[in-house]
Amino acid sequence: MNNPDPKEWLAKDYSQNYIADYKAFNFVDGEGVRNSLYVSGCLFACEGCFNKAIQNFHYGKLFTKELEDQIIKDLSHDYVQGMTLLGGEPFLNTEVCLKVVDRIHQEFGTTKDIWSWSGYTFEELLLETEDKLELLNKIDILVDGRFELSKRNLNLQFRGSSNQRIIDVKKSLAEGKAVIWEKCHDAETSYEQIRKAELI
Repeated sequence: MNNPDPKEWLAKDYSQNYIADYKAFNFVDGEGVRNSLYVSGCLFACEGCFNKAIQNFHYGKLFTKELEDQIIKDLSHDYVQGMTLLGGEPFLNTEVCLKVVDRIHQEFGTTKDIWSWSGYTFEELLLETEDKLELLNKIDILVDGRFELSKRNLNLQFRGSSNQRIIDVKKSLAEGKAVIWEKCHDAETSYEQIRKAELI
């Protein structure tokens, strides 16, 4: 796993504006029905990363205006709660992510929420470059921190290891410290544990 110094990794030096995938109308990347954009490229290289192939900044295909328009069309349905940015590392693909976020705000105001996963912690992003701070200020929920294989926990809601947090960004920025999303709740028993019990 790599741990950058503040402002060491610049999106403009790494991003190729590629996306690995786009999935509309899913239920796994945050609260409610969501559209998810998986951007390509990540430098954290966490052990056990489940999206290892898309650590490559050239993986997939270029982000296009056509895809941007499709995202907006998919978001226009009343039952879609919001947009999720994943990767890869969204904060190393700020040109693509800001384009999407700004278009969403232009079309829908604040009626659609925006989630993002990041290997950066909230505290690290506060010390980062202007583009990363701009993106942070324009999202609602941040699932932060590197995935740590030794802290893997299948009971956790929307995250893979116990060091990661689901952060209410607006409240956190207002209070100057990380504030955990009030709807965060973790399971006491994982699916794997339930299956083992059934087989005994």
